[in-house]
Amino acid sequence: MAIDKVKEYFKKYNIDNRIKEFDVSSATVSEAAMALNTEEKRIAKTLSFKTKENIILVVLAGDAKISNSKYKNTFHEKAHMIPFDEVNELIGHPVGGVCPFAVNENVIVYLDESLKRFETVFPACGSPSSAIELTIEELEKYSNYVKWVDISTY
Repeated sequence: MAIDKVKEYFKKYNIDNRIKEFDVSSATVSEAAMALNTEEKRIAKTLSFKTKENIILVVLAGDAKISNSKYKNTFHEKAHMIPFDEVNELIGHPVGGVCPFAVNENVIVYLDESLKRFETVFPACGSPSSAIELTIEELEKYSNYVKWVDISTY
């Protein structure tokens, strides 16, 4: 399972014990916020896209939406989300558990500016019933992101 990959990944940083697993779904922003007893905007949702040349993930705040014009301005093409049935194979995590940790080798991670409003955020950990609380600095470190982008509105 993908959560086991994430746990193994976090072991090398000695933070695998910080992963929270739930008896309820945390696959959507609202479900994750309820499971964590936090605001939806603090959920760090990870969206997956195909560009002409790459598979990319964009991590953004739970209340943020992709701005098509900002996306096109940044990536020089229209946004094309990965189809539901291809996400697990291309990213290495199932829908609802997609996160920027322990992803397939060819996946490029971007962090959206919408996250910078918070001291800590809650990304998933490879399953639709898991999360971890990370500071923005920790998110930068553990996600192996390539750069910050401004492609959302909130």
